[in-house]
Amino acid sequence: MKRFYIETVGCQMNVLDSELAAAELISAGWERLDSRKGADLVVFNTCSVREHAEEKIYSALGRLKTWKLEKPGSLIVVMGCMAQKDKDVVFQRAPFVDVVVGPGRIGDLATLVAAAASTGKQQLAVGIDRFQHKTDRSEVKESFRLYDPIRLPQTRPHVFQAMVRIMFGCDKFCSYCVVPSVRGPEQSRSPKEILDEIKTLADQGCVEVTLLGQTVNSYRYREGDKTTRLSDLLAMIDGVSGIRRVRFVSSYPTDMTDELLQAVRDLPSATPYLHVPAQHGANSVLKRMRRRYTVEEYRDLVDRIYSTVPDAAITSDFIVGFSGETEEEFQQTIDLVRYARFKNSFIFKYSVRPGNEASRIYEDDVPEAVKKRRNNELLAVQNEISAELNRSFLGREVEILVEGPSKREAKSVAQEESLYAENEQPIETSVETSSAPSNLTSLSDLIATAAPSGTVQLTGRTPCDRIVVFNGLPELAGTFQRVKIVETAPFTLFGKIITK
Repeated sequence: MKRFYIETVGCQMNVLDSELAAAELISAGWERLDSRKGADLVVFNTCSVREHAEEKIYSALGRLKTWKLEKPGSLIVVMGCMAQKDKDVVFQRAPFVDVVVGPGRIGDLATLVAAAASTGKQQLAVGIDRFQHKTDRSEVKESFRLYDPIRLPQTRPHVFQAMVRIMFGCDKFCSYCVVPSVRGPEQSRSPKEILDEIKTLADQGCVEVTLLGQTVNSYRYREGDKTTRLSDLLAMIDGVSGIRRVRFVSSYPTDMTDELLQAVRDLPSATPYLHVPAQHGANSVLKRMRRRYTVEEYRDLVDRIYSTVPDAAITSDFIVGFSGETEEEFQQTIDLVRYARFKNSFIFKYSVRPGNEASRIYEDDVPEAVKKRRNNELLAVQNEISAELNRSFLGREVEILVEGPSKREAKSVAQEESLYAENEQPIETSVETSSAPSNLTSLSDLIATAAPSGTVQLTGRTPCDRIVVFNGLPELAGTFQRVKIVETAPFTLFGKIITK
């Protein structure tokens, strides 16, 4: 049996793409490994959000050249957003790569690998570039193929949790973003396909699903005279036996309708966690970013969320140092963060990406040192708010879905069993945030020290996506438990399980 290893970089979309790619290969007779050691096939699932991520991938590919020469018959695949963006450039910079496949052609992966192995010829399968070719829109859509994915429980970190893509691509065309070119036109899957997939996941033991889309609340599927929107889809999923929790990411501000908020409030399975990227707090910058709303409209959205779903947790994305950003404009972003009181924010330093509008018409004129300072300043404000919000949970009882051993526990087990002989680490992550505060380790150590015999340090999540650390039996993974919060930190709640 041939064996493969996948290394994933980037967002949740890429994580799901890797899972689906693994299922395609397993169904074709391959065996998945947790490290490159012993693999016959190495797959890099790539990201194009930042140049730094791409260069690290090319460096990693360069290091694999010797491995490939020493192992006749071995194969290298580059898939994902960078594969779609660079296309033949990947073969030029790394001529020993065998397959390049875009995110819209994952369903062809096993066939492409088989063709490369049997013919010895490089294989390329990507979508049509919607900007460089004057092509019929339907033809472009067809090149980013919709397909019914294979779902196998062994490809997920936890059998009881799963991500489900409900739509592909994006038509928002923000000036800084490459997603519309690398993920293709916006396409919504049919409700029947989505429900069938979720029912399959439920039969496999899944109790929580996360619906994914580049702008997930833009979901709209038309069939005849009937149009299904995300609020309708949530109601359909609420009726699937076994599914206890449903969340969705990421949302676009102007598509957050009152009907959708009411669905989140009223449906038992819908969780009050809303990721709605603002990106900036100044109208002048939002205009340059080609975002389709004003700061005033975003503040109104925040007010509508909290009035409709009082226990909602809102999270956001922000870009600092975008072209032309002044100190005054940056301070307006801080003002928005203080107003909205986000549970947490993912903060990025602006990075020019060739091919999008901003790279053509705006100069990257904010010095790197200024970007870094603004990143840290905004992060400090957000961390202060996150800590305040978490302190409000002190003494409260919450229901969590237990995910398993905490990172601290898993790390110690891995060290004891020497699971990772090559000490391999992910190439890159797409989110720039600070490390956890220093007191987090001491709190974690304190709870671990007081653990009763036979228990381990576990983690779980509340409906509003807050992480809870507590001591319990490993067998609790995948179950819902009541936990009382006894200590808090900016990013973590610490609790004691409530026993009966």
